[in-house]
Amino acid sequence: MNHRLHLRFEQLERATTHLLQQAESLGSQSHQSPGQGQWSAAQVVQHLVVAETGIEQYIEKKLHNAEDLSKAGLSHMLKSALLRVMLRLPFTRFKAPARLTEQTPEHVPSLPQLQADWQAVRRRLEQTLNEYPSRSLDRAIFKHPRSGMLTIYQTLDFMLDHVLHHQHQVERIAKTLRRVPQP
Repeated sequence: MNHRLHLRFEQLERATTHLLQQAESLGSQSHQSPGQGQWSAAQVVQHLVVAETGIEQYIEKKLHNAEDLSKAGLSHMLKSALLRVMLRLPFTRFKAPARLTEQTPEHVPSLPQLQADWQAVRRRLEQTLNEYPSRSLDRAIFKHPRSGMLTIYQTLDFMLDHVLHHQHQVERIAKTLRRVPQP
């Protein structure tokens, strides 16, 4: 794995560990919604696992025809930067893409199961990054539903910002649940 990919991957790993620790700290409340129509911490984790599974699979599929990937340009960079800003704004909320919602099972597994699933997806992503062809580093590899095509660097940046965005959500969930008296 090249150094720039490695640094981004390590940041992603640290952010994920932190989010999972926050969810675990809720104990039995990890599956409890803080309010009507709101996700529980476990549902947030499930969403991230499903999203990263899709991203990893998409990248793998695109790498089979890496020679067909187009070179990323200025518009890709600008759209990626705008996406990063939007994800980092604390008041910004996004509706999960329909395709992602369709792929999310209604039953939410236990946190240990979600962690194991996420770990498996991450190991596949790490393997993909270890084998990532250097000639494709500046090529558009992943199609984000809102910002369009991203390079592998931009994709990892998005994944990090996505985890951090939901980390704030888990913090809000935890804060709300701690204020509510338990029966």
